Amino acid sequence: MGGLSLPHLIVLALVVLVLFGRGRISEMMGDFGKGIKSFKQGMTDEDNKPVPPPAQIQQQVPPVAQPTPQPTPQPTAQPTSTDQAK
Repeated sequence: MGGLSLPHLIVLALVVLVLFGRGRISEMMGDFGKGIKSFKQGMTDEDNKPVPPPAQIQQQVPPVAQPTPQPTPQPTAQPTSTDQAK
């Protein structure tokens, strides 16, 4: 049940042939083949693309700005108990 037998496939192929015609089907298959060939060529071109060495990658990165050090506050003199007694 639900499977396609050989007679079903032959009838299906004849219907497709009548609807699209022999020329149109061969044209579609040719376009399909060209698309696959172009895809494969694009994949090999991507693999052959040269990769820049790591030294060149570091030169392209902008340097990071170093934060400026904040001055440390100087301790102030606290009045002693002898200064307050006067």
